[in-house]
Amino acid sequence: MRIGLLGTGPWAERVHAPVLAEHPGVEFAGVWGRRPEAAAALGARYGAPGHTDLDRLLAEVDAVSIALPPAVQAGLAVRAAEAGCHLLLDKPVALTVPEARRVVEATEANGVASVVFFTVRFGGDQLPWIEEQAAVGGWFTGRSDWLGSVFAPDSTSPYADSPWRKEKGALWDVGPHALSVLLPVLGDATSVTAVAGPLDTVHLVLRHAGGASSTLALSLTAPRAGGGTGMELRGESGTVHLPERGEGPVAAFHRALDALAGAARTGEPHPCSAAFGLRTVEILAAAERSLAAGATVEV
Repeated sequence: MRIGLLGTGPWAERVHAPVLAEHPGVEFAGVWGRRPEAAAALGARYGAPGHTDLDRLLAEVDAVSIALPPAVQAGLAVRAAEAGCHLLLDKPVALTVPEARRVVEATEANGVASVVFFTVRFGGDQLPWIEEQAAVGGWFTGRSDWLGSVFAPDSTSPYADSPWRKEKGALWDVGPHALSVLLPVLGDATSVTAVAGPLDTVHLVLRHAGGASSTLALSLTAPRAGGGTGMELRGESGTVHLPERGEGPVAAFHRALDALAGAARTGEPHPCSAAFGLRTVEILAAAERSLAAGATVEV
């Protein structure tokens, strides 16, 4: 699969580019970015050409890997799908429901595969755990804490200068991660209630189609000493916890690439396709409405 990279920021540098360069069965065919000089420099590190003409790159590749802010990603994903390129997307797919829906419609209209890179869904220990808990069933409640310190006063995060994270906060940055694990296990969400916490922190209560409920605590401003992630399920089989992540996003991104190649080869939609990405955007948008209205919102 010839694949092009769209984006030159920290996520592209730290994860996308090195994996595209070393993944077997993938040819890293070029880089395009909103800053041409950055695209040329990043591509040169891995022997891939930098492109100033996006349409030319899209014409030369089978797929694109997008590492751009979600508001930018959505339009470029539609453009790539219309050029016949398969899509490896980042979360969230978009920041509005109409934009996310247009991405899905473009993949369907042009017959291209799509995978959204929810890092936990492609974790070496987490992926089989999620599948196992979904098969067990009988869950009564779930609890998910995603307390990051990206914007804590003593943060050293490379993403602390991210404008879209500053604007949209934890709900849209780490909320998709929590949903990507809870939904396949507990079922689709039917309603959401959101309450604001300190700074960008938000607490969600979800009702799920199978009758279970779940709570989410999301933050990018938690003190470094008090941050961390965790997930707990309670039900007929007892209490279980999501395994801790023992590997970084690079290994997970290799699996996401394999998933995209498989979906492109078979024509079978992946569970983390753009359609699933759209569903998470619908739930996040409903949570925003709940925050504004101070009431439960149906999804």
